[in-house]
Amino acid sequence: MTTRRTLLYLLPAALAVAATGLLASRSFATSETTVVALTGETHFHGIAVDPRDPDRLYLATHHGLFIVSPDGKAQQVSDTRDDFMGFTPHPTDPELLYASGHPAGGGNLGFVVSRDGGKSWSKLADGAGGPVDFHQMDVSKADPAVVYGVFGDLQRSTDGGRSWTVVGPAPEGLIALAASSTDVDRLYAAARGGLKVSTDGGRQWRPAHLLRTPATAVHVMSDGTVYAFIVGTGLVRVSEPGFQWATIGNGFGDAYVLHLAAIPDGDMHRLYAVTLDPGTRAQSLHVSRDGGRSWSRLGAGSA
Repeated sequence: MTTRRTLLYLLPAALAVAATGLLASRSFATSETTVVALTGETHFHGIAVDPRDPDRLYLATHHGLFIVSPDGKAQQVSDTRDDFMGFTPHPTDPELLYASGHPAGGGNLGFVVSRDGGKSWSKLADGAGGPVDFHQMDVSKADPAVVYGVFGDLQRSTDGGRSWTVVGPAPEGLIALAASSTDVDRLYAAARGGLKVSTDGGRQWRPAHLLRTPATAVHVMSDGTVYAFIVGTGLVRVSEPGFQWATIGNGFGDAYVLHLAAIPDGDMHRLYAVTLDPGTRAQSLHVSRDGGRSWSRLGAGSA
């Protein structure tokens, strides 16, 4: 019988196989579709909330970038169907988005930018040893000129993504990466060996949580709140720069959270999460309007 830990070790390969199967077996929908339809046609690689509107969610997929609304409707916004394996917004400019991955025709995108909210994209750089295919990437909220990306090793740019240098090895079994809101050299990593932190720009890593069980997602908000998902524990939260994590709980059953996004919404944080069922490899998109305590499946009532 396959255990949860074994499935976590197989997770990157499982995602690749799932995406390949979807590509081979299904035709892709039109630009106007639903989240439910997209779960059977493509793979979700990243999410971000438009800071101007908490109801406006960016969804980066194997077939381009979509905008998702609260009723589960999805509208393709990108003018290409490139595979955005890595995706992150600029922390202060709502029109500026960054991505990496593969062109629809094959190969690697390098590090690409959109200056019009995700409609058109252009290459900023190939990256070190590229063109790169960053699967994990983030922009520093402490200094948006600093960008991190992982292509085998961890790379860093200090000029907004125009030039890149290799920092060193990424944590083994890396699944997600997030940059601090308070310190340009502080990074968080969700990995098979647990939740980790670096305070020297990714050169050295140490545990960020007492538990050493696999962590599958980590997200840092501009206000210094850090959310992460630890297998067997669920969603946890801390305020930078501390490590007194509070356990919020797990409303996803056996599913893993792979991507997190959050935004202030009144007196609470609104959270979005992409989950993966390790048994069926089915994806779902969820929303919480109470800081992660309760969740509903976005678009569950739409076809």
